[in-house]
Amino acid sequence: MHLTCHTAFSLRFGVLMPDQLVSKAAAWGVSCLALTDANSTSCAVEFVSRCRAAGIKPILGISFWRDGQWLYTGLARNAEGWRELCAFLSKYSLEKKPLPTVPLPLPDCWIIYPRLCKPIQDFKKNELLGIRPQHVNRLFSHELRHHQHKLVVLAPVVTITDEDYARHRVLRAIDLNTVHTKLTPRDLAQRGDRLLPPDTLHQFYKSYPDILRNTQRIIDSCEADLPTGLRINRQTFTGSKAGDYALLEKLALAGVTRRYPAGARFQRARLRVERELAVIRKQDFCSYFLITHDIVRYARAAGYQHVGRGSGANSIVAFSIGISDVDPIELDLYFERFINPYRASPPDFDIDFSWDERDDVIDYVFKRYGQDHTALLATYSTFKGRAALREVAKVYGLPKEEIDLLVRSPHDRAATDPKAAEVLKIAVGIIGLPNHLGIHAGGIIITERPIHYHTAQRLMPKGFPVAHCDMYHAEDMGLHKYDVLSQRGLGHIRSAVDLIKRNRGAAVDVYDLDKVKNDPKVRAMLKSGRAIGCFYIESPAMRGLLAKLGCDNYVHLVAASSIIRPGVAKSGMMKEYIRRYHYPHSFEYIDPVFKEHLGETFGVMVYQEDVMKIVHHFAGLDLDESDVLRRIMSGKKHNGDTFDRLREKFFAGAQVRGRDPEKAKEVWRQVESFSGYSFCKAHSASFAVESFQSLYLKAHYPLEFIVGVINNFGGFYKTEFYVHEARMAGATIHAPCVNRGRYLTELQGKDLYLGFIHVKSIAERTIFQLLSERERNGPFQSLTDCCARLDLDGSQLDLMIRVGAFRFTGKTKSELLWEKNAVFNPRSKREASHELFELAAPQQYFHLDLSPNHRSGHQLSAEQLDQAFDELELLGFPLCSPFSLVKPANETTAPGQEAALPAKAHQHVNGWGSPGQAGALATATDHHYLTLRAYFVCDKTVRTVKGERMSFGCWLDENGHYLDTVHFPDSLSTSPFQGPGVYRLRGRVAREFGFPSLEVAEMERLAYLGDLRFG
Repeated sequence: MHLTCHTAFSLRFGVLMPDQLVSKAAAWGVSCLALTDANSTSCAVEFVSRCRAAGIKPILGISFWRDGQWLYTGLARNAEGWRELCAFLSKYSLEKKPLPTVPLPLPDCWIIYPRLCKPIQDFKKNELLGIRPQHVNRLFSHELRHHQHKLVVLAPVVTITDEDYARHRVLRAIDLNTVHTKLTPRDLAQRGDRLLPPDTLHQFYKSYPDILRNTQRIIDSCEADLPTGLRINRQTFTGSKAGDYALLEKLALAGVTRRYPAGARFQRARLRVERELAVIRKQDFCSYFLITHDIVRYARAAGYQHVGRGSGANSIVAFSIGISDVDPIELDLYFERFINPYRASPPDFDIDFSWDERDDVIDYVFKRYGQDHTALLATYSTFKGRAALREVAKVYGLPKEEIDLLVRSPHDRAATDPKAAEVLKIAVGIIGLPNHLGIHAGGIIITERPIHYHTAQRLMPKGFPVAHCDMYHAEDMGLHKYDVLSQRGLGHIRSAVDLIKRNRGAAVDVYDLDKVKNDPKVRAMLKSGRAIGCFYIESPAMRGLLAKLGCDNYVHLVAASSIIRPGVAKSGMMKEYIRRYHYPHSFEYIDPVFKEHLGETFGVMVYQEDVMKIVHHFAGLDLDESDVLRRIMSGKKHNGDTFDRLREKFFAGAQVRGRDPEKAKEVWRQVESFSGYSFCKAHSASFAVESFQSLYLKAHYPLEFIVGVINNFGGFYKTEFYVHEARMAGATIHAPCVNRGRYLTELQGKDLYLGFIHVKSIAERTIFQLLSERERNGPFQSLTDCCARLDLDGSQLDLMIRVGAFRFTGKTKSELLWEKNAVFNPRSKREASHELFELAAPQQYFHLDLSPNHRSGHQLSAEQLDQAFDELELLGFPLCSPFSLVKPANETTAPGQEAALPAKAHQHVNGWGSPGQAGALATATDHHYLTLRAYFVCDKTVRTVKGERMSFGCWLDENGHYLDTVHFPDSLSTSPFQGPGVYRLRGRVAREFGFPSLEVAEMERLAYLGDLRFG
């Protein structure tokens, strides 16, 4: 008779996960539970499923709360009642209105009030008053005893034990951002709000059997009707299933004719399309394909780039109708990896759009299929380790210093401090509980009936309704997830294509994939690893792998994109793959099946699909079963009847085929150990397509491409290094300029003007005011002219002067700052107009000296040094060589090592941004020591098998070329990284498959020259 149960999805209030609540209720013989989370429907499907499995009758409801006050609880009598509750909660969230004190009419629901909010005589037919166990005795002298037909048992469930209540108190304190000792009774659930055995609960009401009978009547009238299964998704696209199939078939057959030329390849593709269409029709996924196609069609009509990836790219139907650009026949991709009769969960496509275009595509989906049927999926951020410990320590009132010590050594502190022990115990207890609701990266659900039959919606800051369920609960319901995702790489491509068209008048078709993949310049760039800015392949590790492989084609890039993953690399298979790649006759295949089906990857399992291939061809498992086995091995489940049955079938099948038993054990070991970290080949292939598109643009239009990268942000490196890449490609780099610059970075010929967005602390209002005035009334003639035409804040004007935005005047910064003091009057009213008499145009332009002497690290003048430090402060990096900011190097070899170095290694090659000069390690001899200066780019720290820390570094040498370093644990402990700057590195040159790196023995960061701005 617990009609109001709260789980942990009553965020920062409840402490019981659904399985804890149901299992304890079942153990105590509870026959019915009503889920009524506070303003939440998140775990409804899980709750119903667990209750039915435990033999408990589930009831669905919602407790409605406003400003920390419990207003009323609604219980759904049936599916229509659940829809009413979800719609009611959603309405006030989407309209940004507070919940009313009395609900709207909800005819298929029971409304239970926790207190009298109006005279009981005014209660509607479906309105009831809850009586708590501790209040039963008050009925003896209260007029309510005459209205027992309106009274029900109110025994809220928030906790089970005292420890649960302690966690509840902490969660409330976290939610209210206060220490737990300042909580009031109004802020908390009552101590008696806990799960009780049925007999105990009945004892409280034994004097009022009518209340018990009335409560049972309410229970008997309610039925949790929550539909699940694929039927709850949007069922048709055209209005009928026959129409859907006819349209999908037409699109697929027309697409396969367009994608494949006539001949044997076409016939093979046509047969596979027909086979896939039969499965899609049988599995009732026609509408799923057509809706995804509709989303892509809209995006293309709007001129948006997209990438179809994930397991959906295994489908030739998806390839034919334009959802994906990955050819499943070219890469031997299995459709069964995407859809098969054994797969319980619905499939999903991952469709990427540019980060600034994705929201428009989502808006189309909502408008096309209706807000009443559409929602974004939620995610639940949970309390995690150290963060949970900090939160609990804060509400216990610990000062920051003690919190830091506790987080650093929790068990040591707990052993000596009882309060720390209590904090640690509570923190461990809330780990894993949901903390707050967020938005999934791009998952959208589209339902057949209105979405409120399944879940409520909540308006999030992005402006789209979000369902009260995450991807796991959606999967439990059987909902398809349409992943409309975003990434910066597509923005790079789109911006570059637009810039090429604007600057050069050339239209570039990056979708001509045959041309893109086979372009000689692209293949040469890929082989050398010159991929800075290119999606997915620009990291130091990936560029190093490409260079080690000498990878120059699409198929091998797909493999490289998979073997770079941590699991493969850690297992040693990445190194083995490289060795076999270079020496294909140096090894023997474990079985002819490996040679036949993994010959492309030299017998190394690289992809998830490889698991399917091996168990299918080696032991005879069906492809459908092979995918089930792959999913079990790579997922959370590893035990169970299905796994054991498939393992037995594998060995039985291997025996029937005459495989050697020991060899079969080894194959199973490889399959089992590999599948946990394997990568979907279609996913990797999709990324490789985008990588080739980026490489094509960089190979033929390097400056436009790099500007596209800079203007979309979000690459692997900081903006500084993309600016450097443009410099290496021949651009002249300019600081932001009031007459040439824009909000984003601008390319004019080979002159690259950094955008004002890169200037720290400059306001958008300032930038847009400047650009608008310049557009209306022409370029600014002087600082005086600028001050007369713009309403600027003095600090904003200082920023523009210091960054060099007024260098066109020919005046020094000192002169400009004096002029600013003379002409800038923030109290005077300005009008955006020209002077009566136009000022004479300046005769000279001040610019930074980027001559070879300046670039090469020779001493800067005081003015240049001042400018460089201002750039370092305002842009985050100097526009001159960073080597100019440290004392010139007189030597590059370490004392006592000269004899060990070859002649070339002694050379100290100066210069910055000189493409013709070789990198610092290019001519160095293996195994000899080298000392050089290098500018820090980034590093990555990993753990060795012994658990020790080691790092890999990426640097720029004095020629402007990238070099890589390895820092073993001993070296890293004595010479740690000390942040950005120029370092002196000393170490041994080592090459792996021709790729050089420096194994660092010592390093030190060099001090900058004195900053003259501060004396």
